[in-house]
Amino acid sequence: MNDERPVIMIVDDNIANLKVAKNALSRVYDVFTVLSAEKLFDMLQRNKPDLILLDIDMPEMNGFEAIKKLKADSSTQEIPVIFLTSREEKETELVGLDLGAIDYISKPILPLNLHKRVELHLTLVSQKRRLEIQTKELDAHVKEIKYFNNNLQRMVDEKTTEVLRLQNAILRTMANMVENRDDATGGHIWRTQFFLRALIDGLIEMKHYRDQTIDWDVDLLIESSQLHDVGKISIPDNILKKPGRLTPEEFEIMKTHVSHGVRIIEHIEKEASSTDFLRYAKIFAGTHHEKWNGGGYPNGLIGESIPLPGRLMAIADVYDALTSDRPYKIAIMHNEAVKIIHEGKGNHFDPILVDVFENVSEQFASSAHSTKCFHIEPKNEN
Repeated sequence: MNDERPVIMIVDDNIANLKVAKNALSRVYDVFTVLSAEKLFDMLQRNKPDLILLDIDMPEMNGFEAIKKLKADSSTQEIPVIFLTSREEKETELVGLDLGAIDYISKPILPLNLHKRVELHLTLVSQKRRLEIQTKELDAHVKEIKYFNNNLQRMVDEKTTEVLRLQNAILRTMANMVENRDDATGGHIWRTQFFLRALIDGLIEMKHYRDQTIDWDVDLLIESSQLHDVGKISIPDNILKKPGRLTPEEFEIMKTHVSHGVRIIEHIEKEASSTDFLRYAKIFAGTHHEKWNGGGYPNGLIGESIPLPGRLMAIADVYDALTSDRPYKIAIMHNEAVKIIHEGKGNHFDPILVDVFENVSEQFASSAHSTKCFHIEPKNEN
């Protein structure tokens, strides 16, 4: 096939028709004339044209039979075919088009008409092929972009995971530093995380406060709770480590760990921008000593004006304090702690959350007297 000029095969058993058609087209195209459909298929073994002009009424194999064979072969089915015919019946034209022809040209052949019709269809074929090439190129580009985006997303996910691990490691270290200063509360952070998980699972199962919990990232919420006592880092050692009960004046200073904790987290927010993690952490730090009846600190919030995470932490924090040894007291048994929290229902604690606590309290009992540091694994929620 000539790369510069389109190739056309003209198939007709009439030599005169072949001569007229070739003369009309050979100035612009490479034209091969063929006297029968059988010879056409022999030539197609060696050369594939850009267009076939195919007579319908031929002996042995007519044009309809020939086009069926062309379209049945994957190597020739895409070659466009224009029928040449002296038939005038519209039904014949429809049959040919149904078989896959792109046009009909009536005999006797008019050279100028033939030239224009062939030019039009080859232009359409060229545009179609160009569009197919562009589509394939576009598909290849799209695949490359998707591959690049997937790799980029994977890299971003890996980096995000790495940053989150680093963030959590730093925050755990900070929380441990606070806890290590307070020798009396060893394991407190990890136990309260364990208790929070049990309370939140029970809360969700019992479908209380569903309008609030439905949007929670529970794993992130529990991770952030480790900073609830971060403000203790600002409390003097003589008060924080005192081996006995605090005086009223000392207790007032101890209470300031709440406001110190909020300020520490706000400072982190300014330096690192606010995140859900820090938002949760600030709620825990600022509200876990508030009481349902308004008798808590630092702001004397009442009822549901206390954020739900703070009300949950109030139960976890008190339970751990009751069931842990302190220099000024010994730990009480689980059942006694449950009774005390029940007695605080509607006063110290949210009544609904006390019901949840009593429903899951056996989970608390399994760790109440442990000084082990619990590592709370994130749950895989579907």
